[in-house]
Amino acid sequence: MTNESDISFGNKEESEYIRRRLIEFNAQHVPESLSSRYEEINLAVKNNDGRVIGGLLATLCWNWIEIDILWVEESLRGMGYGTRLLNIIESIAKEKSCTFIKLNTFSFQAPYFYLKNGYKKVAVFKEAPIGSNHYYFKKAIV
Repeated sequence: MTNESDISFGNKEESEYIRRRLIEFNAQHVPESLSSRYEEINLAVKNNDGRVIGGLLATLCWNWIEIDILWVEESLRGMGYGTRLLNIIESIAKEKSCTFIKLNTFSFQAPYFYLKNGYKKVAVFKEAPIGSNHYYFKKAIV
C-alpha cells in the first residue's frame, strides 16, 4: 500500500504510460475486431480566405464516435455549419460501422441544437457549473 507521499502530479510521459496501460487492459475485454479501433477525426470549416470558422473534433473508439468539440464562430451560428458538421460525422460513423455517437454540452452551449438534430438526452448534471447544467447526448446510427 502506498502512502500519501507516494502520490504526485504526473508528467506527460507518466500520463501516456497510464493511458497506454488502461488501453491494454481494456483491449482484453472487447472483441478482437474492436480492440484496435481508435482514431481521431477532426473536421474544419474554412471561409474563402482559408481562415477556420468552425470545426468538429471527435474520437472513434471501438463501436462509437465521441464528439469532443463542435464549434462555429459566433457570428455564423444558425447558418447550417453545425448541422453540416454533424451530418458529416454521422456519415463517417455509418461508413465505419459505428452504432452510436455520443457527446456532452452545457446549457449555455447547444443542448437544443443537438435535440433538433436527433440526439437524445441520456443524462444531466444540474448545477455543473453552478447556474448551468451539463448534458450528455447519444444518437443511434442505423
